Amino acid sequence: MTDLHSPYVSFTHDEWAELADKAPLPLTQHDLDRISSLGDPIDLTEADAIYRPLSALMQTYATCTSNLRKDTSAFFERKTERTPWIVGIAGSVAVGKSTAARLLRELLSRWPYTPNVELVPTDGFLYPNAVLTERGIMGRKGFPESYDRRALLDFLQQVKSGEPHIEVPVYDHITYDIVPGETIVVSRPDILIVEGLNVLQPARTDAAQQLAVSDYFDFSIYIDAAEADLEEWYISRFRSLRTTAFSHKDSYFRSYANLTDEEATATARQIWASINLPNLRENIAPTRSRATVTLTKGPDHRIEQIQLRKI
Repeated sequence: MTDLHSPYVSFTHDEWAELADKAPLPLTQHDLDRISSLGDPIDLTEADAIYRPLSALMQTYATCTSNLRKDTSAFFERKTERTPWIVGIAGSVAVGKSTAARLLRELLSRWPYTPNVELVPTDGFLYPNAVLTERGIMGRKGFPESYDRRALLDFLQQVKSGEPHIEVPVYDHITYDIVPGETIVVSRPDILIVEGLNVLQPARTDAAQQLAVSDYFDFSIYIDAAEADLEEWYISRFRSLRTTAFSHKDSYFRSYANLTDEEATATARQIWASINLPNLRENIAPTRSRATVTLTKGPDHRIEQIQLRKI
């Protein structure tokens, strides 16, 4: 289970599943069907084996953080307000970050001390398409430079400062753009989950203020998988989107809706090879070692290995 010379404690799927009794699982298959993303299947057995123990572990970490705050306040004889416990979830396109984030939101909100759990995808911090086009980086959407990093850092700073009302931009996956004038409000949750491709990246060395998004995280998760599996999952999802999002009258990708299976596969492979794979290799995969927990998936989307950073 553990390599004495590794900074991680490693578990197989079955070893981790033995910890499931440490947490309740108040979810049904109907809940999972509502939570899961297109192309990322998950059933009660997998949720029970992996995410049930993970939510219990996260509650332990959150409780310890809360106790540390109280002890620190007592040490300084100065009362400090509780601030949200922030979780970052990173990983490649098509790896299943969104499903994992929504599932953890459901589970964590059922614990007695953290009923208010909010989820913010970093898509809302992408620059609008007009800005990306003006800068000549529309083809690098999803790469670090396509995000308003300053706005994301300011948001997290406000969250950790205990601001009661913070507005976050909304991203529309149909129009493939930021929705003008539309926001969601984050209101001092018990736990905030931040999900995105590049959330574990270190600080930019050329920045005047050398802060990383992950500096605000109390706990982080990286979802990993082999490149070949990720590519096949992406292609499968792309093909499925022809009859869902791509077919919407306002879809940015409306022209893809009528592609044949062969054309869709070729198009998806080209997008993967020219955009998603380079971003994975250059910016996403190198951040894997920065996570508190790494979940490694096999070809069938089943989590095969769990690694927990040693304290």
